[in-house]
Amino acid sequence: MAQQAPTTRTAYLFLAPALILLAVFSFWPVGFGSFIAFTKFNLIDPPQWVGLANFHELFNEELFFLSLKNSALYLLVVPIIQILAIVLAVLVNNQLPGIKLFRAAYYVPVVTAVSVVGVIWNFMYSADGGALTVALNGVLKALRLIDEPIGILTDDRIALFAVMFITIWRGLGWYMVLYLAGLQAIPGDIYEAAVLDGANAWQRFWRITVPQLAPTILLCSLMSMLAAVKAFEEVQIMTDGGPAQSTYTVLFYAYKFGIQELKFGRALAASLVMSAFCIALAWLNFRFLQGKDARR
Repeated sequence: MAQQAPTTRTAYLFLAPALILLAVFSFWPVGFGSFIAFTKFNLIDPPQWVGLANFHELFNEELFFLSLKNSALYLLVVPIIQILAIVLAVLVNNQLPGIKLFRAAYYVPVVTAVSVVGVIWNFMYSADGGALTVALNGVLKALRLIDEPIGILTDDRIALFAVMFITIWRGLGWYMVLYLAGLQAIPGDIYEAAVLDGANAWQRFWRITVPQLAPTILLCSLMSMLAAVKAFEEVQIMTDGGPAQSTYTVLFYAYKFGIQELKFGRALAASLVMSAFCIALAWLNFRFLQGKDARR
């Protein structure tokens, strides 16, 4: 037992730099921010304790509920992006001519700066001849659903969905790579045995590929869920919360009140509500996806 003490001290010595960084840049901001959520604080005057007043204001404000609804609605991107990423990963896992170029092309949006993405998609969505706007209006007119052209980012009925499409476009390559790594970790002899047993391509995919990808699906689903409810950059760059505040998310709401209006108490109260929502989503994700994996 006496010989274990130096080993323990050495381990903590190596961990110390990371623990210090976590304490300074993670634990302390979370703790201080949680305290500010129960105060009135404008960065100039000292914090004044107000208890649950900030939360009371939040839950009596229509804009916050709209932001919360939009953040929840943003979860629609999760199944879409996961299904498309798995399909793409299966496709690029084949040794075909030019497949490396195909993989790289799908990964380019992941490493492209958000500001550049915003410029590109603002041009595509432009009401003055943007390619997607023209195409959408053409289809809707052909179906006789509209009489006058609509603007994708200026119509409060579809602006949020347009921003969600950008999130799918940006994240697809990232999750494709993760699923591709999971696919390449599956032993090939499993598929060979399945072929000898007479399993067709669909049976091999559903009974071998999907179960073997279960840990990757759990990870990617959790990551995409948390990223979806924390959507901020796309909203800020593309719409700035408009039109008519229809694209507000909870984090954008916190940004508006905290950074622009210096109402840090309300902003951090909204962030705490979002944190609780994220924890609940993570628990549900582990509860259902990990539970299914454990029962296999």
